[in-house]
Amino acid sequence: MSIPNTWGTPYGGHVAPPPPAKDLRPRRIWYVVAALLGLVLVGAGIAFGVLAVKDTVHMVDTAHTFTGGEQRTFSFTQGRTRSIYVSQSAPGHVDCRVPRALADSVTQPSGTFRVTLGARSWERVFEFTPKTTGDYPVVCTSDLPSAHFALGDKPQVRGMAVGMLAAVGCFLTAALAVPAICIVTAIRRGRHRRRLMALPAPPMWGAPPMGPPPMGPQA
Repeated sequence: MSIPNTWGTPYGGHVAPPPPAKDLRPRRIWYVVAALLGLVLVGAGIAFGVLAVKDTVHMVDTAHTFTGGEQRTFSFTQGRTRSIYVSQSAPGHVDCRVPRALADSVTQPSGTFRVTLGARSWERVFEFTPKTTGDYPVVCTSDLPSAHFALGDKPQVRGMAVGMLAAVGCFLTAALAVPAICIVTAIRRGRHRRRLMALPAPPMWGAPPMGPPPMGPQA
């Protein structure tokens, strides 16, 4: 009858301990890189969005509105295109009267542009590109007596679209890149841990004794 081994693993056996975290590759610094990248992308997206919204908010001079039939004087700069916006509860025919110096530069936009600021929605109806710089009176009327008018800048539709697309692109990139970096790092660290634990290690108790194994008491 043989005596059972009560001392754990047999001669030459060894269970490899888990490797230290600092020995695993790639390093955990990649988790920090992913977090920083996410913060930078989200910050850039917010900045692009704020700039696009800011340009829209300041497009219409809502602080100097005027009603139908009211004459207002505005400063115009040669070559700088300005727009007339109307806010009314329903579609109505709009007309504007300007001095002869501006009459030749008045055009109706080929496309429709509408922006909502606060409780009002403003629609672009006319554009001016003065040939001379000066202060000129403007009088606008509408079929609807409750219409309000305001002077504003020509909308830069392409610039606003680019800004919003850039903001969305930054948010999407952050949502995809950050988890991807973390997942790839975790998977590669797990594989590296298994490779390190599978490497042969020296025996804990030295080489097995020479000669035949000891014999137990005979029955």
